[in-house]
Amino acid sequence: MATGIYDQYREDMVGRANVADTAELVDFYRELEAQGAGALWTVANKIEPWQPVSESVPMIWRYDHLRDYVMRALELVTPEQAGRRVVYLANPGRRDVTAAVGWLYSGIQVMGPGEVASSHRHSASALRFIMEGQGAFTNVDGHKMTLGRNDFVLTPNGTWHEHGVAEDGTICTWQDGLDIPLMNALDANFYEVHPDLRQAVGFPVDDSVAAWGAAALKPAGETWSKRYSPLLKYEWAPTYEALVKYSKVSDGSPFDGIHMEYINPATGGSPMLTMGASMQLLRPGEHTKAHRETGSFVYQCAKGFGSSIIGGRRFDWKERDIFVVPSWMWHEHVNGSSSDDACLFSFHDLPVMRALGLYRCEALADGDGHQPVLPL
Repeated sequence: MATGIYDQYREDMVGRANVADTAELVDFYRELEAQGAGALWTVANKIEPWQPVSESVPMIWRYDHLRDYVMRALELVTPEQAGRRVVYLANPGRRDVTAAVGWLYSGIQVMGPGEVASSHRHSASALRFIMEGQGAFTNVDGHKMTLGRNDFVLTPNGTWHEHGVAEDGTICTWQDGLDIPLMNALDANFYEVHPDLRQAVGFPVDDSVAAWGAAALKPAGETWSKRYSPLLKYEWAPTYEALVKYSKVSDGSPFDGIHMEYINPATGGSPMLTMGASMQLLRPGEHTKAHRETGSFVYQCAKGFGSSIIGGRRFDWKERDIFVVPSWMWHEHVNGSSSDDACLFSFHDLPVMRALGLYRCEALADGDGHQPVLPL
């Protein structure tokens, strides 16, 4: 009888499973398998690791490399055929769940002038970060918004939404971010197509920003009871202005530079229940210190150029490049310019981690807070 096939996760430490295979035990394990069961001690050390062990790997997708393929998709399929014309980002460690990192999905969507994708809704929460082009718009439960480069846009779970580009616009691209893998892992994902394929615009264009987009102000007498932010579009210009102003009165975070979170202006919390987002500014020549967090992050460079050291590997980035940081992996950022600032947009699953009491953060104590960079 073969032995040595069930004890590969044993550890020689008190309190951990440490059972060596014997012929009798192997027979027992196989009999359990025939009953649709197993012995916990054969997998306990695997399913309860000492610390998070992400299957995701740090990755970067360079926009200059992907753009030709994204534009080719524009020629190959229509929005009607594809539903959504998107080139998705595949992490080698998460191909089975179509994730960019952890339980987060990301893709680059492209639409041409006059095109409109059919209205739909789903259990997954979604966000957009606009990359290039003019004339893009989205309609969320009747709230139509015009979109510009580096705008951050919400399409919360359960809301009818559609995207398009005006007839007089140009080819537009944006990053889609969704928690589709998480919804599927929870067996909770639903998808519906609007019965009319298009939804009516029920409010003045950009009313969400006009009502809720003013800093430290909200409409008097207005109430908001939905689970997501009433502000559906966070514009780039005031976001960048806020970062610059903050940089003049604060040293910022040693790990993230001048770091600001997008919030629900009605509650002060995250814009959506399962995904949060941030924008950070790295001052000229700034090199942050390394830390790690329980949470997965998708970054997109909004301004400037630089590099990030993730798990000891250096990834160089510039505007529109997208990269990911897996959960509980050391990371630090470097602004590559000595004269201009750089800005990084990110979205993440920290609202889930915090709601479940799982969030942890740790600073790197060695090397004056900097990782040794592994050779390529």
